[in-house]
Amino acid sequence: MNYIVAITREFDINSDIVMQDEKIVCAFDSKHERLQECLDSLAQRLPASLFLKSSSHSENEIKPKKLAKFDSKYPLNLALCPTCQKELFDVSSRRYYYPFISCSCCGGNYSFLNKYPYKRENTSWKFIRPCDECEKEVESVGLRESHVLNSCHNCAVPVRLVNKTTERYANDAGSFRTMFEVAAKALVDKKKLLMKTTFGYRLFYTVQNKNHHSILMMINASKITDYLALITEEFNALLSIERPIMHVTLKSEELKNIWGANTAYVKYPDDGFTILLGTELQKLGIDFIAYEDVDENCDADILMDYDLEINSQQDMRFFLNKDIQFIAEGERISFPSHNLRAKNLVSITEEYAGIPQGDAMFFDKMEHLDSVEVMGANVLEGDNERYHEKQKYFSIDEGSFMSVVAEHDLFGKKCVGAYFDEEPSFLYYDGRNVLRIVPPKHFDSSNILDEISSLREGSDRLIENLKKKLPEIYKKLELLQTRENVKLFEAVAIILGLDEENMKGVSVEAMKFVGKGGIQIDTHVKDNRFDHAAFLASIISYQLAGVSSVILAYSIFESFGDYFYEILSELKGKTKATEIILCGTHFANQSLFSRMQRNLKMTPPYMNKNYPIGKESAVVGGVYI
Repeated sequence: MNYIVAITREFDINSDIVMQDEKIVCAFDSKHERLQECLDSLAQRLPASLFLKSSSHSENEIKPKKLAKFDSKYPLNLALCPTCQKELFDVSSRRYYYPFISCSCCGGNYSFLNKYPYKRENTSWKFIRPCDECEKEVESVGLRESHVLNSCHNCAVPVRLVNKTTERYANDAGSFRTMFEVAAKALVDKKKLLMKTTFGYRLFYTVQNKNHHSILMMINASKITDYLALITEEFNALLSIERPIMHVTLKSEELKNIWGANTAYVKYPDDGFTILLGTELQKLGIDFIAYEDVDENCDADILMDYDLEINSQQDMRFFLNKDIQFIAEGERISFPSHNLRAKNLVSITEEYAGIPQGDAMFFDKMEHLDSVEVMGANVLEGDNERYHEKQKYFSIDEGSFMSVVAEHDLFGKKCVGAYFDEEPSFLYYDGRNVLRIVPPKHFDSSNILDEISSLREGSDRLIENLKKKLPEIYKKLELLQTRENVKLFEAVAIILGLDEENMKGVSVEAMKFVGKGGIQIDTHVKDNRFDHAAFLASIISYQLAGVSSVILAYSIFESFGDYFYEILSELKGKTKATEIILCGTHFANQSLFSRMQRNLKMTPPYMNKNYPIGKESAVVGGVYI
């Protein structure tokens, strides 16, 4: 919204611009002589966004009487807007090849925040004084009006590039261009580059060095569809100003062979550092690179660094399935946020807190917020800190479930729902309170082989055959019994013989399936709880029968889809609930979600809109427990 406000102020056009029913409503002075020029500028410069779908216009007799007000109460962590990207490559600009480039409406500004209120003295830039030209921009209308972190080559921090024998610094356009040229050439020479971007530390390397944590970064927009099989919505999402990570299908046989899969987690460059590196790589004929989010202690051949503290956020992972889209996980874009109706209490979950601010709640990292006087505190269970004399505890699944209730204003309605993040759980909201009808059952690996052996008559032979025919898998399961905090899908991945032993590995394997239907995996319950032993035994029996890991992986999620549908249907009937809710990161799985979508065709489920469907949203729902 601020982007539209900034441009209308540039053209001195009176306007009323507000958020209303999840829409940006703009009223312009239609008689203004520069209105068409302003609208043309908006069309060229307005960033594509995941949350802007369409537009319409109509006439209104009420005439705006003043310029719209620019509001920059808190910083954003967005990719560069079209205006800043254009300036980044404009030789005549003060910010040509300036990696810290940003404006009031884009860039990694949140990363430098220390505390509120959002002022320069409360950020990592507090000791760096803006030059006269940057100060004038802050006081003038436009995209850098009130820009707290406004800077350019003349008033910035130097960046250094260090390897084992040399160290070079950059503090102007020429030296920055040389620095990124050197960094790009090092990557082509198979070196690993640790880069401190404005979004945190990233380790870059060629795709031949990929590992299970690698993300494929496409750096040549004109060739993305040569390598990836994308629908229009996926292409637009990748290049949106939110720049999410997306799980998409690979088109290039070369990439499939390198990646060892037909899908990959993919991203497009977002901040100045990454965009400039990508530009220099393109000049060397490179269309894609691999990277992973790391910390400053990660080992690398070359380091690009600067002397400013940053607080990175987990990147957004976005999910698309036909006409359904949601945020699968991550902090960027969703936080900080100021919305939903306020309550006189605080909600606390690990790093994040929600506090009342005016008539809405404000959600952000707790370290950025001052103390407030409230009537009570709702705190995530397991937190031993005492925040308030009236303190109430809630679980992660309850918080996530209630965040969906809050976002869709389902207060007062009966809802049943499922939460799926490693372990399934089922919840019920009676219009006032949320109840865990079927709590998650912790997966205990300490005696899993014996549990499978004693399931039923003949189960002992199943384990004997596993030990005899698949000794490597048997040994790995034996080792699991000596470890703590083992995840269910770690055991699943081991049984399937996958290299990546986690939920992600099983999901990637399932995406290789191109058939029409799978086989039935045992997802029944025992004592009203999910039966881990029966589930794993079923997978083992199919594995011993020679069923491929691809079919098995797909069938696991298909069977889970049926399992959730059966339980939810039963609960809905018993409770007379009218609405169904899905939450938990594991629902961001194409195989599972497609099955759920088919099963729940007559009663489409509610899911988060502006917040991740996973544990990150619990702080939001915690307000309304």
